[in-house]
Amino acid sequence: MVTVLEYSPGDVFLSMLWFFLFFIWIWLLISVFGDIFRSDDLGGWGKALWTVFVILLPYLGVFVYLIARGHKMGEHAVRDASRQEQQMRSYVQSVAGSSSTAGEIQHLAELRDAGTITDAEFQQAKAKLLA
Repeated sequence: MVTVLEYSPGDVFLSMLWFFLFFIWIWLLISVFGDIFRSDDLGGWGKALWTVFVILLPYLGVFVYLIARGHKMGEHAVRDASRQEQQMRSYVQSVAGSSSTAGEIQHLAELRDAGTITDAEFQQAKAKLLA
């Protein structure tokens, strides 16, 4: 049985160090697998070979992948981040709509042409926007 007196501060530090190293290893493994499967420049066989290599020889596979394709991981991360930002901007713009006066008048003209509003309603809304 282990008592409190037998567990020194150095043992606590080493236990914490191994704990954090384990989670860093898991993070690296997930990052490598994520990069393997999102790589557009790798074909199906390349992805399969890297996956088998990382599964069969995990430490060596991850380190070789980081050396061989580490620069691509950064490029993929930047590309995905910019793609997500562009999608977010386009979504916000589509939901927010046009806030300019010209855009609002154009929208009113489309409603008038579609028959949703009358010409008098169009003129009244246009005058309100221009005022």
